This record gives sequence, structure tokens and C-alpha cells, in this order.
Amino acid sequence: MRQQDVHDELRARLHEAAEAHEPDRARMLARIERGMAPQARTGHRATLPPVFGWIRVVSATAAVAAVLGVGGYAVASAVKDTPTEKTVAVSPAPSGSPDATSRPPSHSAAPPAPSASATTSSPRASAPPSSTPKASTTPVTPVAKGEEDGPLWSDGSVDPHSNDFWAQSDVTLKTSRQLTSLTVQLKVAQTGGVSDAGAWRSLPENDFTQTVAEQDGFLVYTWTLKPGSKVAVGEWVFAGQYNHQQGGRDAKKDSYTITGGADGKQYAVTGDFATHTTADGDS
Repeated sequence: MRQQDVHDELRARLHEAAEAHEPDRARMLARIERGMAPQARTGHRATLPPVFGWIRVVSATAAVAAVLGVGGYAVASAVKDTPTEKTVAVSPAPSGSPDATSRPPSHSAAPPAPSASATTSSPRASAPPSSTPKASTTPVTPVAKGEEDGPLWSDGSVDPHSNDFWAQSDVTLKTSRQLTSLTVQLKVAQTGGVSDAGAWRSLPENDFTQTVAEQDGFLVYTWTLKPGSKVAVGEWVFAGQYNHQQGGRDAKKDSYTITGGADGKQYAVTGDFATHTTADGDS
């Protein structure tokens, strides 16, 4: 007989013995009672001290427990290697919703959006009071109406050295007060072949910006006093030079305009290039 068959037969017999075993409860109780009963000995008391009586009870109880333990161990040894299907008892899931401690931590919810009524009922931010518009510190440029205005006097003339192919228009300015701003504009009508040939002024060149451009049928020369510069009291000339077609040229459509500031006020003069009388009465 194979060793495996011997083991199988042994396990089967142990199973049968374990199932057939029934502990004799009555015998065990009687044994315990005998152990508790007093016994007479020669030369000693008839009864033992209570302590020894309890020791016997404990010893008997231990013996019974040992017997039961050996029997249980034998049964366990017999069934330990039995290839039977094992089941695991699982506690039933608690009914109802789990308590707060069993829930996973939830993310904090975003605060609810304010209702329409709350939005409309909330007080609106008051608009800042409108500031009173301040008066402009820049003087308004006046409209030029003549050759004189306040401290300004002006004159326009064609230079006598002009010829049949070239000419020079002079704008003369006299001021009786120091000027903190000044713009001089000379307009030469396009009478045919008119083109820029240069320009100059009797005041320092570095005090002015100068431009020349063709606009609406005119060749326009402009001199502008730079910020921080000043024009002293006196007489000053601004001249524009240009080429033109051969022959005498008519300057009746030419003109000039001058604006200047003095003592916080603006003044303006204008004129053409006909014959004028000077401030001293000379023609």
C-alpha cells in the first residue's frame, strides 16, 4: 500500500473518531466533586484547609480542559491537510447610509453664485463726482485781421533784387515786447514754375524750426520758434526764395500770417505783398 493511501486512511479514521467522540459530562462532574470532598488521613486533621481543596478543583478542571484540548488538537491535525474548500465569513454590509466617519473626505464646494435678486438689490458703487473742467492755460490763437495787433507790426514785400527767373519775398516783423512764442508763415502762389530756392531769417537759426511744402497751389514756408527760446524787441525779417517762369511775376496772390505771444496773450497779423507804409511813415 502506498504512503499516500495510508495517510488518507488515517485521516478518515481520525475524522470518524472525532465525530463519534462524546465527552462524559457526568463522569467529569463526579470527578470534580470527589476532588472537593475532604479526605481523612492518619495523624492529621479530618479536613484539609480550604486552599488545598480549591487547588484540587483547579487541577481537576485543568485536567478536563487538557483532555478536551488534546481531542480538539487531534481533530484539527486530522482535518488540517484535508483539501476541502475553505470559506471566509464576511460580515454583512451595514444597512442604510454609512456614517460620516466612513465617507471619503469631500472637496469643499464652491460658494453658490449670488441670486439675481441679491445682485439687483445690492447698492451700486456711486460714480465719482465729476470734476469741474479747468480753464485752458493755452491762449486761444486770435484770427489775424490786419497788419497790426498789439505789440506786433508787419509788412510783406518782394525783394528788389529779384529777376526774371528768381525772386525773394520778405516778411518784416516789428515787436515792441519780448515774444515767448512766434510762428511766421509765407505763402507763394504757384504762378508757373515756382519751386523752392532757399530761405533765411535775421534771428538765430538755432532758435527756429523751418519747413517748406507745397499745399493747395502754394509754396509754403513756415518758421516756428522753439520752446524756451525768445524773440527780443526789435525788427526782424523772414525771407523765402524761389524760382519761377521767365518774365515778370505777379505776387498779388501771395500772403503771410504771423502769430506771437507776449505777457501771456496771443496776437496775430496778416498781409499781402503790395506797397505799404512803414511805422515811421516811410513808403
